[in-house]
Parts: sequence; C-alpha cells; structure tokens
Amino acid sequence: MYAIVEIAGQQFKVSKDLKVYVHRLEAKEGDAISFAKVLLLDDNGTVTIGAPAIEGASVEAKVLQHLKGEKVIVFKKKRRKGYKKKNGHRQSLTQIQISGITGAGAAPKKKAAAKKAEATEE
Repeated sequence: MYAIVEIAGQQFKVSKDLKVYVHRLEAKEGDAISFAKVLLLDDNGTVTIGAPAIEGASVEAKVLQHLKGEKVIVFKKKRRKGYKKKNGHRQSLTQIQISGITGAGAAPKKKAAAKKAEATEE
C-alpha cells in the first residue's frame, strides 16, 4: 500500500515505515502528525485518485529530527565587469517516518456499483 501525499508544498510517494526528508515542519521532535491532502491511494492494485484530494484519507507520521541539508554554493559572475558574488545555502529539513496510511476510498466504488445495479434493473 502506498500513497502520494502533499507535505509542505511538495508531493511524495510514501508507504508504511518509510523515512522521508521534507521541508522544515513546525512540529517538535517525537510528535505525531497527520497529513490530510492525499492525492492518490494504491491498496494492493486498487487505485483511488482524488479530485484534487481524497476525502477522509490521511497519512500519519512521526517527526524523527530537524536538521540541515547539504551546502549548496551559489556563484554569480558577469564577465569583463569584475562582478563576482558567492553565497552558500543550507536548506532546513525535517526527517519524518510514516507510521500508517488510512484511506476512505470505498465511497466511489459504492457509487459505481449502484449505477451498474440501476443499469441492469432497467
């Protein structure tokens, strides 16, 4: 079972017990958090797609640690002008571990089954 979920403005493919680095979250280390914006849910081949999100589905996670990413050098230069600018950047990250995925994808199946039943009765 996996899900595509939006966390801090980015989309991630997550499954149970997966560790993910995301942009810095406000939660403290050790806190349990839940993400409700689940865009796609795959339960052993049964795929549910949200429009844009799946109602009632959520992904639970635990915050493991807050850290900084690798240093990225930003170097700007304009030739023959003597202009050089060197900056560095380290992104603030949060490491989370996915503890569970709960889905409510049964509602669209019931609607489709009801429509098929009405078609066969006519």
